[in-house]
Amino acid sequence: MPHPEAPPLLPPRRCLVGQPLLYAISVFASLGVFLFGYDQGVMSGIITGPYFRKYFGYPGPIEVGTMVAVLEIGAFVTSVAAGRVGDIIGRKGTLFVGAVIFTIGGAIQTFTVGFWTMVIGRVVSGFGVGLLSTIVPIYQSEISPPNHRGALACMEFTGNIIGYSSSVWTDYFCSFIDSDLSWRIPLFIQCVIGFILAIGSLIMPESPRWLIDSGNEAAGLRVIADLHGGDLNDPLAIAEYDEIREKVREERESGEARTYRAMWRKYKRRVLLAMSSQAFAQLNGINVISYYAPRVFEQAGWIGRQAILMTGINSLIYVLSTLPPWYLVDRWGRRAILLSGAVVMACSLVATGWWMYIDVPATPNAVVVCVIIFNAAFGYSWGPIPWLYPPEIMPLTVRAKGVSISTATNWAFNWLVGEVTPYLQEMIEWRLYPMHGFFCTCSFILVYFLYPETKGVPLEEMDAVFGEDEREERLDNESEAGSLTISPLRNSNSAVESHINANSHSWLRRIFGQSDRPRYEPIAGDE
Repeated sequence: MPHPEAPPLLPPRRCLVGQPLLYAISVFASLGVFLFGYDQGVMSGIITGPYFRKYFGYPGPIEVGTMVAVLEIGAFVTSVAAGRVGDIIGRKGTLFVGAVIFTIGGAIQTFTVGFWTMVIGRVVSGFGVGLLSTIVPIYQSEISPPNHRGALACMEFTGNIIGYSSSVWTDYFCSFIDSDLSWRIPLFIQCVIGFILAIGSLIMPESPRWLIDSGNEAAGLRVIADLHGGDLNDPLAIAEYDEIREKVREERESGEARTYRAMWRKYKRRVLLAMSSQAFAQLNGINVISYYAPRVFEQAGWIGRQAILMTGINSLIYVLSTLPPWYLVDRWGRRAILLSGAVVMACSLVATGWWMYIDVPATPNAVVVCVIIFNAAFGYSWGPIPWLYPPEIMPLTVRAKGVSISTATNWAFNWLVGEVTPYLQEMIEWRLYPMHGFFCTCSFILVYFLYPETKGVPLEEMDAVFGEDEREERLDNESEAGSLTISPLRNSNSAVESHINANSHSWLRRIFGQSDRPRYEPIAGDE
């Protein structure tokens, strides 16, 4: 028999259920991050091509910079709007709209007739990228089981870097074409991929959490059951459905507003942590390397097309570096990966600056090695985790809005770093790399003191990780008994234990509204 409180008129079971369904969803969702990885990398190769430069009248650095960086402006705009769009039309609908807009932008770029047409196409593609980069992490986190959520999110980031690598190699092979097709073909490929994603999004299931939150409990239960194997009587599926529905009921009864202002007032610490993860992903120096890799390799002695070839080889190592987190993120946890990655990145950036400073015959090859090590460390740590962490820590009521703010932060700092890097390369030269190494050190300190571990924690129990259930219970006890005794959590499946003493409070903690860092500890079912 179905669940005794299951809603009537359940939708039919899908052809794919269980892990095949979960992996199929992840593959299609990964096309979304593949697209903006491809789009970020495709311009780096074609802007140096002779046919591209001739067609656009040999554009100067300002014109080239505008064509490249304007994408981030479009992405910033829609990543802010994606929070409300995702709540209104759902995760699946936003994915479809983002794919369609991206495809239209790619078509405008492919068939451009001049500079301003290209700029318009880049802006339109940026609109699509902003929607996709916001909604894909949310969608993936909401359909993934807690013990595999990190691995699936890391697989998505691998899709992003495969997109980047694919664009570099496409640029390289198309550079042998002696016509305008050498740059139009790489731009057209993004239209094909965007079309495939748009079609795929129509057959993907909607997020069960969004469905239940929107009052469509029947469809939500069906999706949960299908993700657990298709059996409506599966105890795990029933437990997850009941937990999500209970959480939704509590949030509705609280009467809490779902505005950006209400989110900031109640979840300021979570919002700041989500924003900081994306900000440091850029401040740690990845775009200094990725955007200007061909230029770096030219300085190392690889000239012309060979510089693009070296960039392609580096991109393959970059892709391989994103594979270990598939296994490690749900075993080591988010904090260990971020901390270790920050250390290796800082060391490689400082070493890069040092080799450039001493400028010896070994410098060119040494710089190449340092760049490869840095890219690998980023791909293993600060590449995937900042896309996983924000949708994990934000509650369902404001998840789309919170992730939209963090993603907008990514695109804002993405644009900032890309815009100032050429200037800083001329003004401070080798010092640029130790400067970003300093930001890596700052990110290490931030994670060590402020980031709670979210490994294996159900999304509905994230309040326990941040100690919010504990604080509410403490306030209730104060009002009822006049004491500070900590009561058990309302959710019998979780508990929180504080383990930071009062003397550890610092100005950094107070900025983030954190009085202590609680630790999530699930309680056995028989307790």
